[in-house]
Amino acid sequence: MLSDQTLTVLGAGNIGRALIGGLLRGGDLTADRITATRRSEAGLDELRQRFPGVTATDDNAGAVRDASVVLVTVKPQNAVELFAEVRPHLAPGTLVVSTLAGVTTQSLANALGPDLPVVRAMPNTPALVDEGATAIAPGAHATEAHVALAQEIFSAVGHVVEVVAEHLMDAVTGLSGSGPAYVFMVIEAMTDAGVKQGLPRAVARRLSMQTVLGAARLAIETGEHPAVLRDQVTTPGGTTISAVAELEKHGLRSMFIDTVAAATERSRQLGEG
Repeated sequence: MLSDQTLTVLGAGNIGRALIGGLLRGGDLTADRITATRRSEAGLDELRQRFPGVTATDDNAGAVRDASVVLVTVKPQNAVELFAEVRPHLAPGTLVVSTLAGVTTQSLANALGPDLPVVRAMPNTPALVDEGATAIAPGAHATEAHVALAQEIFSAVGHVVEVVAEHLMDAVTGLSGSGPAYVFMVIEAMTDAGVKQGLPRAVARRLSMQTVLGAARLAIETGEHPAVLRDQVTTPGGTTISAVAELEKHGLRSMFIDTVAAATERSRQLGEG
């Protein structure tokens, strides 16, 4: 069980802090079982203020010594230096969970220890408000129990799916990992469209955000295919079909397909780099 573990979060930025907050709110772990690292004193002060009782330190090596689960949430460009720093101090059997885009479980094992259980995860920023979408993939030495622990960690801030074929994690990165940026651009564009038609910007933004939120909630709670839900608001000769025709004319579907493909390919490149 996760409550029996000691967790170290290496590089507790946005995602790391979101996970710590979710675990504490849900009672999955007590503060005294969590250690978090940051490089800057300002970052450490923020951790201490936000999460009283959590150990905040800039000593990565010391932070992993007594950890049964190590969560790696640093930026990929900082990973090589971090791995060299902590590798000698990881105890045998320590579960390593990584959120590094494009970095395979085999690469992680090569860098940290060939026999360590590793689980790769790709969360996204809505984890900050407990609405994250996370996919996980186990490495060669990760058991069902290790996967269950990883699922429990990310379930504290949203929904979790397991991807058994690890190469699909690049597609996850392109779809849901980068996906919030696409949605924010949609909200921004809808807001501008409303302003062009005469709505005050604050009103247009509020309506745009709530429309996106409500449509997603409707799709989740009804379980209906999005095409069915779209048809329910698309009356013959009405306003919505005119708008849908315009979206189709400008290639909305192919644009998103190509967008996710580009992000997926970049994730692959990061893994090769």
